[in-house]
Amino acid sequence: MRNNLLETLVAISLIVLAVLLLNPFHFWMPDMMVMGMLAIALGLFGVFASFILREKVSDEREGVHRTLAGRNAFLAGAGVLTLGIVVQGYTHSVDPWLVLTLVAMIVAKIVTRVWSDKNR
Repeated sequence: MRNNLLETLVAISLIVLAVLLLNPFHFWMPDMMVMGMLAIALGLFGVFASFILREKVSDEREGVHRTLAGRNAFLAGAGVLTLGIVVQGYTHSVDPWLVLTLVAMIVAKIVTRVWSDKNR
């Protein structure tokens, strides 16, 4: 239970920090503050990624839940990236990072699927 609470706190902190980096309320932020927030965001993402990498499955039901969560996360990320590409396409200025991220997600999904099918 303690790990779940810590994982939830790290995830919420990462979301809040990411939204603050967007500067939604147009607060003036000095460059030093933004650099500090970026460093903290990078550290929080590393901690969050370590939680994901250390997940252990104890039974089939838990495995299905983790698989479903991964599939939904992939589809949500790919959907948002695709929407961003389409919206920016209408302004004729597609950000290459959106396209590269979407391609990286798709390639990682395909390579992982092929590798796992081979090593069953």
